[in-house]
Amino acid sequence: MRFVTKRIHAFLDYPVALTLMALPFLLGLGASHPMALALSVATGVAALILTLLTDHHLGVFRVISYKWHLIVDFTVAILFLVAPFVFSFEGIDAYYYWINGAAVITVVSLHKPVTKA
Repeated sequence: MRFVTKRIHAFLDYPVALTLMALPFLLGLGASHPMALALSVATGVAALILTLLTDHHLGVFRVISYKWHLIVDFTVAILFLVAPFVFSFEGIDAYYYWINGAAVITVVSLHKPVTKA
């Protein structure tokens, strides 16, 4: 039951990138380790750049294939799932990364296969 299309994914990318940059400040991340704040902000900036460079209808420069975009998303999801263990995040810092990692894994796994036109 894969229903996340390339178009839907493109519309999600910009708000997700902005949320990754803003939400850590709103939630007060970084109490258990300063990396909890920095990692999300840096990932948000990288996600925004990735989206601008991705070859989909909302990409501006379209130099990165959509397949590579999905591979990067999956890699970030894994990073988010293990970061709390690596950096000893606790409380909201850990939950933030586990929830985001699980959400990205879900979106990528529910992605409709891209067909050549």
